[in-house]
Amino acid sequence: QVQLVESGGGLVQPGGSLRLSCAASGGFFSINAMGWYRQAPGKQRELVAAITSSGSTNYADSVKGRFTISRDNVKNTVYLQMNTLKPEDTAVYYCNAGVTHRNGIRYYRDDYWGQGTQVTVSS
Repeated sequence: QVQLVESGGGLVQPGGSLRLSCAASGGFFSINAMGWYRQAPGKQRELVAAITSSGSTNYADSVKGRFTISRDNVKNTVYLQMNTLKPEDTAVYYCNAGVTHRNGIRYYRDDYWGQGTQVTVSS
């Protein structure tokens, strides 16, 4: 099993900032892409930002210029710096990691999710 533990969520005022962290642990050969998704009540889960193992990033249009995703490959941790937060950013934020497992000469990929952390932006 691979565990993803998120932290950093909370209640902030519009215009404020939060930094989410997600640490991966357990058995894996390597971590590939990591990302952050969010799901608001009544909405589908959507990709917020993703980052490859080499550092290439992708953002949802709604967060470009405000959010920054980064990762520390030594700590197996991905971060999401969220600035200029808006009420519409309110959601449960989930960390995702694609990993490669090795069994002898065989390799296979799998996908894991964190438990989610609540972000609420409100006055």
